Amino acid sequence: MTDTATFIEQHDLWTDDQVRLAAQVQRRVEADGLSLIRLVWADPHGVSRAKTVSVPVFLTTLQDGYNINVATTTLDAAGGRIFASFTEGGGMGLPEMTGSPNLIIVPDPATFRALPWAPGVGWILCDQYFVDGRPFHFAPREILRKQLQRLAETDTALVVGLEIEWYLARLEEDRLVDPNIAEPGMRAAPLETSPMEPGFSYHSETTFDVMQPVISELAEIYEKLNLPLRSFENEWGPGQLECTFSAGDAMKVADDYVLFRTATRQICRRLGFMASFMCRPKLKGHYASGWHLHQSLVHCGTGDNILMPGAGDTLLSGFGRSYLAGLLHHAAPSAIFAVPTINGYRRFRPNSLAPDRATWAHDHRGTMVRVLGGPGDHNSRLENRLGEPAANPYLYFASQVVAGLNGVAQNASPGEGDLAPYAADRPKLPASLEEAHGALNASKLFRAEFGDLFVNYFLALKQSEINRFREQHPDADATATGDVTDWEQNEYFDFF
Repeated sequence: MTDTATFIEQHDLWTDDQVRLAAQVQRRVEADGLSLIRLVWADPHGVSRAKTVSVPVFLTTLQDGYNINVATTTLDAAGGRIFASFTEGGGMGLPEMTGSPNLIIVPDPATFRALPWAPGVGWILCDQYFVDGRPFHFAPREILRKQLQRLAETDTALVVGLEIEWYLARLEEDRLVDPNIAEPGMRAAPLETSPMEPGFSYHSETTFDVMQPVISELAEIYEKLNLPLRSFENEWGPGQLECTFSAGDAMKVADDYVLFRTATRQICRRLGFMASFMCRPKLKGHYASGWHLHQSLVHCGTGDNILMPGAGDTLLSGFGRSYLAGLLHHAAPSAIFAVPTINGYRRFRPNSLAPDRATWAHDHRGTMVRVLGGPGDHNSRLENRLGEPAANPYLYFASQVVAGLNGVAQNASPGEGDLAPYAADRPKLPASLEEAHGALNASKLFRAEFGDLFVNYFLALKQSEINRFREQHPDADATATGDVTDWEQNEYFDFF
């Protein structure tokens, strides 16, 4: 490599396809008359962060990346600094984290879009690197990439489909006053909203029509963004909606989820509404929202569904049964990646379309894993119903690979299906973020696959969240039987 090599060339950070796509992006920026580009990365909470740069600067990022402060990695969900960044080792025992240094973000040309709701603005996801070209330890996208590489080594790929519930509300007044102003480590009260419709009219066409103008606007923009929307549905609570998307490559789907959640919130806000992906808002009648993760594994060469059973099998192949067993066996330590908030554990109530223990059955919405398909069904898949819509998609998906592949390695069996899941003799799911924190802390598997460094880092982020909650509510019941607190409403309603 010559001295004139760019940062991307020097460290061999792009594939040939990315090099080709970068040239297409340059041409599109000019053709679309864009003037600003958002360089975006997902923080550990799955929330999009960005630097907005001019087009001339953007073109240089396609060679040498762009410097950013490491700070978004060292903050908890309320913007509180939880690591001693200005001490030796940055409070993490890592020399490269001393003093809140710069990272370099490198755009992934495959993720570029022009934003239909922001004329003249482009959007592109970036990977994070140290200045010496090493991948950043704590980048969620890198965590998923490593797990997908494990699959690729066996000519296997993860295919994922999204089914996400969220709330649409009407903003009463889009003007901030003192109670809406936050402080580092303390979220402020969200703006006042009112429900879009009374709720509890499942799949009602009439109540759906009340929301149709906003939904039509969103659907048009999703299409322009090449987000593969399948359906909108009027769900259970007041203004609760469900969106489903076609299945695809796991990394692309994770990237799409970041864009979907970002776009939905920004578009709704511009139209005078609020979109919230908080699990269970503290608002009358607001039922908990879930994120049901549909997953299958396919052979890279043939595209054959590895979960699909042969003619003599039932429901799943032998590989599929062991993969399912891994999801069940490691449900407790993986829960914190699927349900990363205090509020998300309010959802695990019996007979509520959400699981309370590690169960499975064929086409059963009361289980943790709903098995769909069977012999000859090329869409055979596992629907993990554990997650909440506030989850970080990269970590959620990666946790599934870790758990499932361990089941395959152990040739584990899931046992018989659970036709009465809320009475099944199965391990209970963590009842609170505190319990999920303990389960991950004790997991040798996740420490081996994600690394002690990342696991301890993520646990520190979540411990800060727990501590702040307990400072306000030392004796509160943080399980599904407890009431949603004002702290949760402030912390999550407008953040997600």
